[in-house]
Amino acid sequence: MSEQIITQEGYDKLQDELNYLSLIKRREIAERIERAKDLGDLSENAEYSEAKDAQALNEGRILEITNILKNVTVVNNEGGHEDVTMGSCVTVKCDGKEKKYTIVSFNEADPINGKISNESPLGVAFLGKKKGATVQVETPRGIVEYKIVKID
Repeated sequence: MSEQIITQEGYDKLQDELNYLSLIKRREIAERIERAKDLGDLSENAEYSEAKDAQALNEGRILEITNILKNVTVVNNEGGHEDVTMGSCVTVKCDGKEKKYTIVSFNEADPINGKISNESPLGVAFLGKKKGATVQVETPRGIVEYKIVKID
Protein backbone atom coordinates (compact mmCIF):
# COMPACT_ATOMS: atom_id res chain seq x y z
CA MET A 1 0.00 0.00 0.00
CA SER A 2 1.43 3.37 -0.96
CA GLU A 3 1.32 6.38 1.30
CA GLN A 4 -1.98 8.29 1.22
CA ILE A 5 -2.79 11.86 2.18
CA ILE A 6 -5.55 12.44 4.73
CA THR A 7 -6.94 15.43 6.60
CA GLN A 8 -6.69 15.68 10.37
CA GLU A 9 -10.47 15.21 10.60
CA GLY A 10 -10.26 11.99 8.58
CA TYR A 11 -7.35 10.73 10.68
CA ASP A 12 -9.26 11.44 13.89
CA LYS A 13 -12.35 9.61 12.59
CA LEU A 14 -10.28 6.53 11.76
CA GLN A 15 -8.56 6.69 15.15
CA ASP A 16 -11.97 6.92 16.90
CA GLU A 17 -13.27 3.95 14.91
CA LEU A 18 -10.17 1.92 15.77
CA ASN A 19 -10.56 2.72 19.46
CA TYR A 20 -14.25 1.74 19.38
CA LEU A 21 -13.59 -1.54 17.54
CA SER A 22 -10.61 -2.45 19.73
CA LEU A 23 -11.92 -1.45 23.14
CA ILE A 24 -15.70 -1.77 23.02
CA LYS A 25 -16.82 -3.94 20.10
CA ARG A 26 -14.09 -6.53 20.66
CA ARG A 27 -15.27 -6.96 24.28
CA GLU A 28 -18.94 -7.17 23.23
CA ILE A 29 -18.16 -9.90 20.70
CA ALA A 30 -16.08 -11.85 23.24
CA GLU A 31 -19.06 -11.74 25.64
CA ARG A 32 -21.37 -12.99 22.84
CA ILE A 33 -18.99 -15.88 22.18
CA GLU A 34 -18.90 -16.81 25.88
CA ARG A 35 -22.72 -16.72 26.13
CA ALA A 36 -22.99 -18.86 22.99
CA LYS A 37 -20.50 -21.40 24.41
CA ASP A 38 -22.72 -21.75 27.47
CA LEU A 39 -25.54 -22.91 25.19
CA GLY A 40 -23.78 -26.21 24.55
CA ASP A 41 -22.88 -28.05 21.35
CA LEU A 42 -20.84 -25.60 19.23
CA SER A 43 -21.23 -27.57 16.00
CA GLU A 44 -24.95 -26.71 15.78
CA ASN A 45 -24.87 -23.39 17.62
CA ALA A 46 -25.94 -20.53 15.31
CA GLU A 47 -25.27 -17.88 17.95
CA TYR A 48 -21.68 -19.09 18.33
CA SER A 49 -21.16 -19.19 14.56
CA GLU A 50 -22.56 -15.66 14.12
CA ALA A 51 -20.43 -14.31 16.97
CA LYS A 52 -17.29 -15.87 15.46
CA ASP A 53 -18.15 -14.32 12.07
CA ALA A 54 -18.62 -10.93 13.75
CA GLN A 55 -15.27 -11.39 15.48
CA ALA A 56 -13.53 -12.13 12.18
CA LEU A 57 -15.08 -9.05 10.53
CA ASN A 58 -14.18 -6.84 13.47
CA GLU A 59 -10.58 -8.06 13.57
CA GLY A 60 -10.31 -7.58 9.80
CA ARG A 61 -11.48 -3.98 10.07
CA ILE A 62 -9.10 -3.32 12.98
CA LEU A 63 -6.22 -4.61 10.84
CA GLU A 64 -7.37 -2.54 7.85
CA ILE A 65 -7.57 0.69 9.88
CA THR A 66 -4.23 0.01 11.55
CA ASN A 67 -2.60 -0.40 8.13
CA ILE A 68 -4.25 2.77 6.80
CA LEU A 69 -3.07 4.79 9.80
CA LYS A 70 0.50 3.50 9.36
CA ASN A 71 0.58 4.63 5.72
CA VAL A 72 -0.97 8.10 5.77
CA THR A 73 0.39 11.59 5.81
CA VAL A 74 -1.82 13.96 7.76
CA VAL A 75 -2.12 17.40 6.24
CA ASN A 76 -3.58 20.41 7.92
CA ASN A 77 -4.93 23.42 6.18
CA GLU A 78 -3.61 26.07 8.51
CA GLY A 79 -2.16 29.36 7.49
CA GLY A 80 -3.15 31.29 4.41
CA HIS A 81 -5.98 30.46 2.12
CA GLU A 82 -4.28 31.68 -1.02
CA ASP A 83 -4.76 28.49 -2.95
CA VAL A 84 -6.72 25.28 -2.68
CA THR A 85 -5.07 22.51 -0.64
CA MET A 86 -6.19 19.37 1.18
CA GLY A 87 -8.83 20.33 3.72
CA SER A 88 -9.77 23.55 1.91
CA CYS A 89 -13.43 24.48 1.74
CA VAL A 90 -13.92 25.87 -1.77
CA THR A 91 -16.93 27.92 -2.85
CA VAL A 92 -17.39 27.85 -6.62
CA LYS A 93 -19.86 29.19 -9.15
CA CYS A 94 -21.15 26.78 -11.73
CA ASP A 95 -24.08 27.38 -14.07
CA GLY A 96 -24.99 30.49 -12.07
CA LYS A 97 -25.22 28.59 -8.77
CA GLU A 98 -22.81 28.60 -5.83
CA LYS A 99 -21.62 25.26 -4.52
CA LYS A 100 -19.29 24.40 -1.64
CA TYR A 101 -16.80 21.56 -1.67
CA THR A 102 -14.27 20.40 0.90
CA ILE A 103 -11.16 18.70 -0.49
CA VAL A 104 -10.50 15.46 1.43
CA SER A 105 -8.71 12.14 0.88
CA PHE A 106 -10.35 9.33 -1.08
CA ASN A 107 -11.41 7.44 2.03
CA GLU A 108 -13.13 10.53 3.49
CA ALA A 109 -15.02 11.43 0.31
CA ASP A 110 -18.75 11.99 0.73
CA PRO A 111 -19.95 13.80 -2.41
CA ILE A 112 -23.54 14.11 -1.19
CA ASN A 113 -22.24 16.21 1.71
CA GLY A 114 -19.81 18.21 -0.44
CA LYS A 115 -16.65 16.29 0.53
CA ILE A 116 -14.75 15.47 -2.65
CA SER A 117 -11.60 13.44 -3.02
CA ASN A 118 -8.31 15.09 -3.90
CA GLU A 119 -8.04 12.33 -6.54
CA SER A 120 -11.43 13.03 -8.16
CA PRO A 121 -11.59 15.08 -11.37
CA LEU A 122 -13.00 18.07 -9.43
CA GLY A 123 -10.46 17.72 -6.63
CA VAL A 124 -7.55 17.51 -9.08
CA ALA A 125 -8.87 20.56 -10.97
CA PHE A 126 -9.23 22.68 -7.81
CA LEU A 127 -5.95 21.78 -6.06
CA GLY A 128 -3.35 24.54 -6.29
CA LYS A 129 -5.76 27.08 -7.81
CA LYS A 130 -6.33 30.56 -6.39
CA LYS A 131 -9.49 32.56 -5.73
CA GLY A 132 -10.82 33.89 -9.02
CA ALA A 133 -9.46 30.99 -11.08
CA THR A 134 -11.70 29.25 -13.57
CA VAL A 135 -11.29 25.54 -14.12
CA GLN A 136 -12.85 23.21 -16.62
CA VAL A 137 -13.70 19.66 -15.64
CA GLU A 138 -14.80 16.87 -17.93
CA THR A 139 -17.91 15.23 -16.52
CA PRO A 140 -20.32 12.63 -17.91
CA ARG A 141 -22.49 15.52 -19.15
CA GLY A 142 -19.55 17.23 -20.87
CA ILE A 143 -17.11 19.98 -19.94
CA VAL A 144 -18.28 22.00 -16.94
CA GLU A 145 -16.72 25.31 -15.92
CA TYR A 146 -16.21 26.27 -12.26
CA LYS A 147 -15.08 29.67 -10.98
CA ILE A 148 -13.46 29.66 -7.54
CA VAL A 149 -15.05 32.48 -5.54
CA LYS A 150 -13.84 31.71 -2.00
CA ILE A 151 -11.27 29.49 -0.28
CA ASP A 152 -11.57 28.72 3.46
